[in-house]
Amino acid sequence: MIDYFSLKDKIILVTGASSGIGREISIQCSNYGAKLVITGRNIHELNRTFSSLNGDNHIQIAGDITSHDFINNLVAGSPQLDGIVHSAGIIEYIPIKFNTVEKINSILGVNYTMPVYLSELLLKKRKVNNNASIVFLSSISGLIGGGLAIGSYAGSKAALIGTSKIMALELAKLGIRVNCLAPGMVKTEMTETARKNLSEEALKKDEAKYPLGYGMPSDVASSAIFLLSNASRWITGTAIVLDGGLSCT
Repeated sequence: MIDYFSLKDKIILVTGASSGIGREISIQCSNYGAKLVITGRNIHELNRTFSSLNGDNHIQIAGDITSHDFINNLVAGSPQLDGIVHSAGIIEYIPIKFNTVEKINSILGVNYTMPVYLSELLLKKRKVNNNASIVFLSSISGLIGGGLAIGSYAGSKAALIGTSKIMALELAKLGIRVNCLAPGMVKTEMTETARKNLSEEALKKDEAKYPLGYGMPSDVASSAIFLLSNASRWITGTAIVLDGGLSCT
């Protein structure tokens, strides 16, 4: 019997693999048989992820995803890829009236500009195999907004969805699929740190909006595996919503 969800012998690049969703996606991909190329800024935490991977012949390349030199080194050091998961991202709670060009560019740089540029460079250097799968980590905020003080974050995630649709059309002739995952609130170190200045009452009120409660990194990882696997061979140019029912309310 064919296991359509298997990632055996596939080589997958995961950015932002040193924590949270990126770490969980990396670990679960290795459990499904993939060979991983993982990146992240924090060398110590990236080592933690690397030591948790199942199997062997994995690669780790530490560095800052916003650095053009690092991107060039990453592309040069990458083997032929069957999948890419752009998980690196940042969130800051900044009301519009307190926003600045520098802060906007910082958020867009990590969440949108560099993932798209990295994809472009990997494709240009022919490091992406035909019939590969590219997965961008967007957000439910990129589809329906929601929440105060996340205008730049929501804008960066909406941009990923728009760009992924065009990439899907351009790359279809190579059999390369391009999709987004659009999670709601997922409990990670990054989101907990970003929300530390919110009151307990505000946090409880927000979680109450989710009929199934907040998500966990494993909830996103399972959908990433689906999009990376042959089980999703006829899906491209879409954004899969993972929000515990938030958008139904």
